[in-house]
Amino acid sequence: MYSLIKLKKEKDLNALEKAAKIVAETLAMSEEFIEPGISTWDIDRKIEEFIKNKGAIPSFKGYQGFPGSACISVNEVLIHGIRSMDKIVEEGDIVSIDVGAYIGGYHGDAARTFEIGEVSEKKQGLVRITRESLDIAIEALGSGKRLGDMGHAIQEYVEPKGYSIIRDFGGHGIGREMHEDPFVPNFGEPGSGPRIRSGMVLAIEPMICTGEYPTMVLEDGWTVVNVDRSLNAHFEDDVAITPDGVRILSRL
Repeated sequence: MYSLIKLKKEKDLNALEKAAKIVAETLAMSEEFIEPGISTWDIDRKIEEFIKNKGAIPSFKGYQGFPGSACISVNEVLIHGIRSMDKIVEEGDIVSIDVGAYIGGYHGDAARTFEIGEVSEKKQGLVRITRESLDIAIEALGSGKRLGDMGHAIQEYVEPKGYSIIRDFGGHGIGREMHEDPFVPNFGEPGSGPRIRSGMVLAIEPMICTGEYPTMVLEDGWTVVNVDRSLNAHFEDDVAITPDGVRILSRL
């Protein structure tokens, strides 16, 4: 199955970076306007307008029937939160925004969890550890290592602090398709999994919760929560493995 991994050339990386930078700009813009009282419907609408104004197409809209341009997941929602005029962001919430943009034949895909106003220490800690685990994951990447080494680095950092790593979902390859091989778990054994090679482009996305990691999908067919309804945070970046090292495509 490892032969299905598509290695990219420099021209591919440049095109991927263009898409990923639009995603990064979208997330930065989102942080500026998300505030108590806004609906997730309006958040989605603003994100869609911004991406289109950049000359790109929202990757998520219509993907396998998904209705929105962004996944907007609040507090206990892990991923795939659907826009709603009835879901209002409140003071003290944590809101995960996952965005994709398609331009020039390539996709960008990244996510951030934002703190809305004054949030609890519990939520602050979760967001901080999840954000730091993404940086640790990227630092653990390197040509010649294996994906299990990266997943193990996340585990070693997160689990001793009392948090759980989501097992049912993880990162993925990205390119002309939004989801490509390989699947990138956020846990693993050292020396296991596909070998990391120059030319790989991966969407690395730790998803961390305050409770137990088993998940379930709600009746809408999209919204994912933990079975115990614990809090979740989610950070994601697109990274390329190059002969010169790791290149983060989705940061400004």
